[in-house]
Order: sequence, then structure tokens, then C-alpha cells
Amino acid sequence: MEGAVLLNQTTVVTYFRLRGLSMNENVQMAAFAMFLVFYILTLIGNILIVITIIYDHHLHTPMYFFLSNLSFIDVCHSTVTVPKMLTDTWSEEKLISFDACVTQMFFLHLFACTEIFLLTVMAYDRYVAICRPLQYMTVMNWKVCVLLDAALWTGGTVHSIALTSLTIRLPYCDPDEIDNFFCDVPQVIRLACTDTHVIEILIVSNSGLISVVCFVVLVVSYAVILLSLRQQISEGRRKALSTCAAHLTVVTLFLGHCIFIYSRPSTSLPEDKVVSVFFTAVTPLLNPIIYTLRNEDMKNALNKLIGRVEGREKK
Repeated sequence: MEGAVLLNQTTVVTYFRLRGLSMNENVQMAAFAMFLVFYILTLIGNILIVITIIYDHHLHTPMYFFLSNLSFIDVCHSTVTVPKMLTDTWSEEKLISFDACVTQMFFLHLFACTEIFLLTVMAYDRYVAICRPLQYMTVMNWKVCVLLDAALWTGGTVHSIALTSLTIRLPYCDPDEIDNFFCDVPQVIRLACTDTHVIEILIVSNSGLISVVCFVVLVVSYAVILLSLRQQISEGRRKALSTCAAHLTVVTLFLGHCIFIYSRPSTSLPEDKVVSVFFTAVTPLLNPIIYTLRNEDMKNALNKLIGRVEGREKK
């Protein structure tokens, strides 16, 4: 078997084959062009958000502090999978070493889980801002924000280490082909030459439970916020509704994938690749679009930043 060595009569996989999105060459070329455009726009949009928030002192608030974290995570999350997919388009074999596969899974789950926790924290931030506005700066002071930020990154790291360690311990043998364009735990453990029933239960109880619980918490939080908005004046209600709608859109797109993939046994479905495309390429691109086009403060800050750059170029 290619991609494996024989050690003490046991087959040890040294690399995997990524099947990619399609075997059709025309589809591959179209996917390459689409992913390349999406990735470039993701980098530009999210990096621009981070620079704008750092530059504009009016945006130095808890909400935009967490938003800059979200943009940073989206850049990293997309970078874990998309560049490899782009280079594999021009490769016939689409190989990835075992170590690289494990590394990709680790960072994929690190950034994904951290983003789930971050979206939950952002919902709490909006709840306090809208439902308890007089106590907002007391409750969400900078010390609390930094502690929450450290906690969500720590939680994402612990989750990723736990999930990746389960995968490393398994023995792998023929077949060595992953039915996707990147390495993920459910697809990889299908290749293990041992019973993975217990591992699958642990994955569902880990990733699946985190996704479902956080999604329920988020929906309840925004339901409370929407009920609270009935008592506010029209202008404040409009702005708050716009912010909440943006958050809910991101939450639905991102957590929808996590619930679909990780809340069921590791069986392959035709929809998996489509959902994975949204998870790795589309959602990181939509975040800057949603948060800038629906946010007057961000649009004003971006216009000021662009005006400042144009003014320097004229000089």
C-alpha cells in the first residue's frame, strides 16, 4: 500500500490522500478560482477590520475588541485549510503527511472552538449593553474583557488538544483516502483499522455538545434581547436590532456546520463537502461583510481611515 510502511507486521500510515471537492477537472478549476477570490477577500476584509478598530479610538469598546478577535480568528481559520486546497488543485495525488494532517486538525479545532466561545461571549456583551445599559461599563470593564478573551482561547486550546489526542492514538491502515479537501476528525477516524465507536461518542459529547449548548445559549440570549427591545425608543431599537441580526446570521452559519458535522456518528453524507465549504471559506468572508455593511460605526471609521490614507497619498 502506498503511503504506508510495515513496522513489526503492522501497517503504519505516513500520509493520507485528500480526495478534494471533485474529480472533475472543470469543477476543480472553478473551485480554485472561487476559493482564491474568497480567500483574498477574507484576508483583506478581516485585516481591514482589525486595522480600523486599532486606528479609531471611538471603537475601543468591548464589542469591537471582541469583533477584532473574531476577524483575527477568521483569518487564521481560513488559512488552516484554504491555501492547502488551492495548491492541491494543481496536484494529481493531493497528499498530506500524517503529521501535517494532525497539525491541520489541531488548529482547525482550536480556531473553530475559540470562535464558538467568542460568539457566546459577544452575545453576552450585547445582552449586558442592551438589557443593562447603566451597568455596562462596570460589568464589561477591560479587566473582564481580557479575562474572557484569555478564557475562550484557553478553552479552545484544551478542546483541540483533547480531540486531536484521541485521533493520534488510533492505528491507521488501508484505505488512506480522506473524502474531503482537508483533514478533520470525523473523516480521519473512519480510516482507523480498529473499532472507533467509543471515540465517536467522545467526539459527539465534546464537539457536538459544545456546539449545541452554545447555540441554545445564544438563541436564548438573543430572544431575551429582542423582548427587551420592545421597551426601547425607535432609534435605539433599530441599531440594536441591526447588531443582533448580524450576530445571529454569523451564529447560524457557523454553528449550523458544527452541529451538522459533530452531533452525529462519523458517517459520510453528500452534503458534508458543501457544508465544509461554507465553514472554511464562506463564513470567514461573510463576517466582515455582515459587520461592516450593517454597522454605521464601522462604516464611518472605515471611511475616515480611507480618507486619511488618500490624504497622505496626495501629499
